[in-house]
Amino acid sequence: MGNSKSIEFCPKHGRHCLGPLFFHKGVLGTQVCLSLGGRRVERNRETFRNGLTFSSRPVRVQEKIHLRLELCDQHWNGALRLGFTSIPPSSCGPLFPPAMAIPDLTTTDRYWASPVPSSLNMPGAELRFWVTPKGVLVYEGPNRVRYLLLKGVDVRSPLWAIIDVYGQTRAVLLLGSKQKGCNTRRSCPVPPPPSVSYEDSCMCVNKGHPRCTPRGNHLPTDPISTTQMDSSAERDLVEDCAVCLSLRASVVLSCGHRCLCQCCAVRVTAEFGICPLCRQSIR
Repeated sequence: MGNSKSIEFCPKHGRHCLGPLFFHKGVLGTQVCLSLGGRRVERNRETFRNGLTFSSRPVRVQEKIHLRLELCDQHWNGALRLGFTSIPPSSCGPLFPPAMAIPDLTTTDRYWASPVPSSLNMPGAELRFWVTPKGVLVYEGPNRVRYLLLKGVDVRSPLWAIIDVYGQTRAVLLLGSKQKGCNTRRSCPVPPPPSVSYEDSCMCVNKGHPRCTPRGNHLPTDPISTTQMDSSAERDLVEDCAVCLSLRASVVLSCGHRCLCQCCAVRVTAEFGICPLCRQSIR
């Protein structure tokens, strides 16, 4: 798609590497700090907002960003917000970013973000999110179930990821990213992540205590309902050809995967002889 042409490959690790990926060190919410080389972001526990962060570089269409929730505070309402923007974060001026992705960013052009279900917000939970060639923001939770978060992302320009450490979500670790195709590409290798510490999270609701909102703070409700994808919607979202990303995948390979259009299937079979998803022989 359009945004992939402007992103170069990593000179250190070769063409199969997507390049380093961490949180943008120059554009951060006023209540967050970075650690672990810019891969971990934590918000001040005294507030539920001002936790906006962005990816350090543009991400590709179908590049799945892998996160781990590190700390959660259940006494707030709402949780993590995810999305994309086609506006370079570093070009937005000294008062940027605002307090919240929703509605502060999403009411302006070229910003797309959606809330993640609070029920999936638990310390240690791993999730992935990405945008499809058709401009659909997809979220995959720790249960491996995929959710359609929103449609209409403009994929013709470079896109930076938006990660709003909001509400119940207090800390997030960026584990990397992956883009599948004939040759699966990943972001630059990083050290193994440390273990999750559960002691610093506030799991008060699980213990029977009600949520409370400090006086003077207004917590907006989630404006976008998150829906699990049914089978027909999932076909529309994830069954584009894994190679060209523009035509529908129509060929069922001998391994059982339907991941290639007719033209790419002929070329992949002749040149590579393996399925781009599972790497089994298809000759």
